[in-house]
Amino acid sequence: KWPEAGLPLGLLLLVLVAFITDYSIILLIKGGNLSGTNSYQSLVRSTFGLTGYLILSLLQFLYPFIAMISYNIITGDTLAKVFLRIPGVGPGNMLAERHFVIAVSTILFTLPLSLFRNVSKLGKVSLLSMVLTLFILVIVLIRAATLGPKIPPTESAWVFARWNAIQAVGVMSFAFICHHNSFMIYASMKEPSLSNWSRVTHFSVGSALIISALFAAAGYATFTGYTQGDIFENYCRNDDLATFGRFCFCVSIITTFPLECLVTREVVSNVFFNGTLNNYSHVAVTLLLVGTCTALSLAYDCLGIVLVLNGVISATPLIFIIPSACYLKLSTERWFAGENRIPCLLLIAGVFVMITGFVMAVMFPQDCSHGAEMFYCSASNPSSSTSTPTTELLLQNSTEF
Repeated sequence: KWPEAGLPLGLLLLVLVAFITDYSIILLIKGGNLSGTNSYQSLVRSTFGLTGYLILSLLQFLYPFIAMISYNIITGDTLAKVFLRIPGVGPGNMLAERHFVIAVSTILFTLPLSLFRNVSKLGKVSLLSMVLTLFILVIVLIRAATLGPKIPPTESAWVFARWNAIQAVGVMSFAFICHHNSFMIYASMKEPSLSNWSRVTHFSVGSALIISALFAAAGYATFTGYTQGDIFENYCRNDDLATFGRFCFCVSIITTFPLECLVTREVVSNVFFNGTLNNYSHVAVTLLLVGTCTALSLAYDCLGIVLVLNGVISATPLIFIIPSACYLKLSTERWFAGENRIPCLLLIAGVFVMITGFVMAVMFPQDCSHGAEMFYCSASNPSSSTSTPTTELLLQNSTEF
């Protein structure tokens, strides 16, 4: 979303969203300690009753579910381009068809991994996802140095800010959010305490901020205003280094998908099954969730609007609004007094970002050049050559602790 915010303002907003994320994750656990609850849903139910519980459940379901759709879109788009580099695989081949790629990756990988009940069993694949993210970052940095100078910058590419920066805040919120997993991870710690949780949170969000800033600066410096919602859509199909990066990205996305499925399944379990799924219900709910997600990702292929809407509708209230509202309701101090000042400001900012971001996303949707080869990839274009090889969801992995 850097073309919409402007790089300088985008980086400042990134730091701000990271700070808010860090603060609200800790605030969430503080609220749990004050109310004697051990989950996001039980915290909201104890403070805002059944209505609040149902609203939170809807948001907690929508965020990871829409994230799963976006992961499938990325997998289909990106792996299809990887397979095109295999000798004998042309544009008409099944391996280059996004629908086929999404269906096969779901059956062989994401569905089996999503059937795991316990998040701890996914720890190794999450570590793999983190390592692959670092590989991808190196590739983006290399291409910023080798490809960036060959692509002419867009007009006003380096302005400080742009008028529709609010949409960028929504996508940043989408990228950083891990609140829906926070209580599960807090409970899995060997010594769950607020001080230990604060250290884990600072390290995780700080690492995500650094990685995100490097991705942002390198990616935008390379493509300026041509930057797509999925940065791998910017690289040329004959770029072997980018092809390796695409493969790493797909593996990272596929191994992150089950974590989101686990959260959606937990919400369904809590709302409809009193928190307990037997083996048959577990399999049936997982099949329904993954199947519905796959069907929607097969029908829709534009990533940008998916990220924006998920950010402003789901991620923003989960990060800005609800943790602050719960803490303020439980606190004995007056609003805008003492430790309540920051939660009050976050609550107001969250409502503003949510409403404004949604209106702007509907009125000014992002263009989608899905699957199109960029102009600089043409062999006849002096800004590109086949001898010079020519990549927004990586943060989620970094903030999944």
